[in-house]
Amino acid sequence: MALKNDHYTYRVTWSEDDNEYVGLCSEFPSLSWLAETQESALQGIRNVVAEVVQDMQANNESVPEPIAVKRFSGKFMVRVPPDVHRNLALKAAEAGVSLNRLASSKLSR
Repeated sequence: MALKNDHYTYRVTWSEDDNEYVGLCSEFPSLSWLAETQESALQGIRNVVAEVVQDMQANNESVPEPIAVKRFSGKFMVRVPPDVHRNLALKAAEAGVSLNRLASSKLSR
């Protein structure tokens, strides 16, 4: 079974514990598929996702939107302890940049 316009985010990695490749989907973190080859692991997880999406649609459940097509604002809030906030504000002031620019720089590394 194939999902029409499949834009979900897939990854295949080696599982030492299972001695097989494991296919994963970022939008459905509870799903996985084990296989002897990378190609089989990818095809397996894509089939599982297609089945789950079909089942969710049949039950009028909300289907996760693919990360690849989501629009991001570029804003998110991060809570840190007050002393970390103070230290970052000092580093930003000493560097002559805004706290936002300093945090963005550190996060993009």
